[in-house]
Amino acid sequence: MLAALFRRFARPAEPEAVKVIVGLGNPGREYEATRHNVGWWVLDHLADVWRLDGWRKDGEALTANGAVRGERVRLVKPLTYMNLSGQVLRPYLRRPFWSAKADLLVVVDEVALPLGRYRLRARGSAGGHNGLKSVEHHLKSQEYARLRIGIRPADERRDVGNLADFVLAPFGKVEREEMLALVPTIADAVETWLTSGIEAAMNKHNKTEGRGTG
Repeated sequence: MLAALFRRFARPAEPEAVKVIVGLGNPGREYEATRHNVGWWVLDHLADVWRLDGWRKDGEALTANGAVRGERVRLVKPLTYMNLSGQVLRPYLRRPFWSAKADLLVVVDEVALPLGRYRLRARGSAGGHNGLKSVEHHLKSQEYARLRIGIRPADERRDVGNLADFVLAPFGKVEREEMLALVPTIADAVETWLTSGIEAAMNKHNKTEGRGTG
């Protein structure tokens, strides 16, 4: 009886600290191969190489969980479509010891960077990206780390045309192969953020020849 009373009135345990990595994209097979979904490509690679638990439905997202180099990690794929992506962060914002500034990394496509380039940033505006606009709206802050992956054609003479059509179209065969070849390097940058923080990750990866700033 005493044990039952204790369980009834005991305070629930606080959620453990967790690093959250959100890959922006759209759900549905028709979007899997599109430029807008490269964030999901990176998360799929991380889930594999980090040997995390399998993907499962968790509210408005697919998540994969595990531990990497002593850090609890959760990969998050929003299922809300791009312009509502920030909704998946609501459960974490209610955690008293979780900080978007320290514990969140958003992996996102970036049309302002050419294919083959990526860049880490500690803060900044959404730059017109609807997914980042939604993240910023829900965080009420621009203070969160993001890893922007270039999707613009490397050939500057090539016009992307209508932007919405461009980002929602699949890569060509050669571009797809180039992007897939870059994913392990991007994953290394994510792991540096995980173990050492955004400033260390920026210092190491944004200055790498042939990558980083565009």
